[in-house]
Amino acid sequence: MSAPTVQVESRGAVALVTLNRPESSNTLNLQVAMDLLAAALTCGRNPAVRAVVLAGAGPNFCFGGDLRAMAAKGKSADAYVRELTTYLHEAISHFVRMDKPVIAAVNGTAAGAGVGLVAMADLAVCAENARFNLAYTAVGLTPDAGTSFLLPRALGAKRAMELILLNRALDAHEALDWGLVNRVVPAADVLKESLALGERLAAGAVQAIGHAKRLVVNAFGALESQMVLESQTIAAHAGSSEGQEGIAAFLDKRKPTFG
Repeated sequence: MSAPTVQVESRGAVALVTLNRPESSNTLNLQVAMDLLAAALTCGRNPAVRAVVLAGAGPNFCFGGDLRAMAAKGKSADAYVRELTTYLHEAISHFVRMDKPVIAAVNGTAAGAGVGLVAMADLAVCAENARFNLAYTAVGLTPDAGTSFLLPRALGAKRAMELILLNRALDAHEALDWGLVNRVVPAADVLKESLALGERLAAGAVQAIGHAKRLVVNAFGALESQMVLESQTIAAHAGSSEGQEGIAAFLDKRKPTFG
């Protein structure tokens, strides 16, 4: 029996949710998206869970969408990506809307939708060697995972556009300076520090913390409708000639020809 693509472990009152495809740098395929939604529902419904830590197995947090899985669908990529993002966006919505605080523990690289998972967390701790890169337009795709909604609010519109349009990569200290993460720690300490932060929150006034989080999240009124638009747009591009060329070039490790 294969290991689950998303593991949920109890660490006292803290739920540790781990993306578990280290051999592919925790890229998100349909199964991962479905399992991540199941994990979000589990954490949200369990009264014993008072905080959540989201981590990635292996050396990287999450490389974003699984481009090999998209490429394998050929002309059916549109429908595949639409289904994948439906589950992924529902998972993000549940993590954002739950009263329990969510902490991202970022090791290595967060790319594409992986950046969205960092942005949707209430707090984020990253390793000194962490790196953040959207990279959507570099492969002929458009943002998903709430990035087009969350990043302009966290970083400002111009900085978000720099990440989206120019695919600028941020190192850990730039991510801290820009407001994408809260703390930078040695790589060996990321999970320990994130769990300690979760334990601190779990030991606090959880009702007040939950309501305080909800007050902030209520300002995100249009998040879900924006993610619907993201899903429609990235699905259309995944099935387009531009998107298929970008994905193929990435997998072939060559420069794409878009024009």
